[in-house]
Amino acid sequence: MASVRELKKDINFLASELITEAYVKQLVKEDVNNDKIAEVMVKAIEFRNDLVAKANHPDAKNNPKKVKAYYQNLRKSMMEQFLSISEETNAL
Repeated sequence: MASVRELKKDINFLASELITEAYVKQLVKEDVNNDKIAEVMVKAIEFRNDLVAKANHPDAKNNPKKVKAYYQNLRKSMMEQFLSISEETNAL
């Protein structure tokens, strides 16, 4: 299992990718709505903050199997949220 440190690095990387994607979209497309871009950026920051908080405080700390399952579900949730926000950015 990857460490919590690596998980947080992945979370930070994905959040920065979402924000970068939104900035590039804003610079490249002239007809993009700046309010919608700002909403996507706020979602990316909330995505990051929420997942880091969850990574710092796992459920059932005394049961290794539950902790492992918790982090696996967290990674799955992370990827689903990342794809959702990325698709939203591409739709702008």
